[in-house]
Amino acid sequence: MIDIQKVTKRFDRIVAVDNLNLTIPQGEFFSILGPNGAGKTTTLKLVAGLLRPSSGKISVNDYDINEHAIQVKKLISFIPDVPFVYEKLSGREFLYFIGELYKMNRKQYEAETERLFELFHMKDYGDHLMESYSHGMKQKVVICSALIHDPRIILIDEPMVGLDPKSIRLVKDILRERADHGTTIFMSTHTLNLAEEISDRIGIIHNGNLVGLGTVDEIKRAAEDTGKFEDVFLKLTAEA
Repeated sequence: MIDIQKVTKRFDRIVAVDNLNLTIPQGEFFSILGPNGAGKTTTLKLVAGLLRPSSGKISVNDYDINEHAIQVKKLISFIPDVPFVYEKLSGREFLYFIGELYKMNRKQYEAETERLFELFHMKDYGDHLMESYSHGMKQKVVICSALIHDPRIILIDEPMVGLDPKSIRLVKDILRERADHGTTIFMSTHTLNLAEEISDRIGIIHNGNLVGLGTVDEIKRAAEDTGKFEDVFLKLTAEA
């Protein structure tokens, strides 16, 4: 479970997240939507422990992320919008490195690497240096690295960037299956139809404030608009 209580994050005079309250229960697929600069990525980085809140409290499975950072990081994976890899490692070496970081048994992470590479059609490239990979191939390796230790919580920032349609379908199916089996998914995306298709609930953030929360139908009812979800989103995020 992710519990965000009265969290504010400031960068000098800019308020990126403003008194945010949000609870995401175990096994929920939750997506956060918003315009550029709304606070989506900042919120994910706060939950991941990559940023510290200016005020407020964030708990992950009842661990305060500021007081129990190591325990929290054991439970989560974070997939950023831009894949970060060590380009002088091969894809296989990178996944082995991640397995060691999470103190997995060697046989376990070797077997899981092969399974994931087979799933993502990466076996022929596993021993190539990642400096030779396309953006989409790097994204696949990062997604594999996020799945390898079977995390309790997966944080994802725009996971489909650079992926081909077949890989997008695969990632959607994997994430939905993980959520159905109890993994909490917290995804930031600009793609409204993706969030509408795959999420259990959606949050809409604008200028650091949560302006919509619930299922698509619940958000429409609260906005008193039964039209297209895109129109409701634009209405809720319109500048005054």
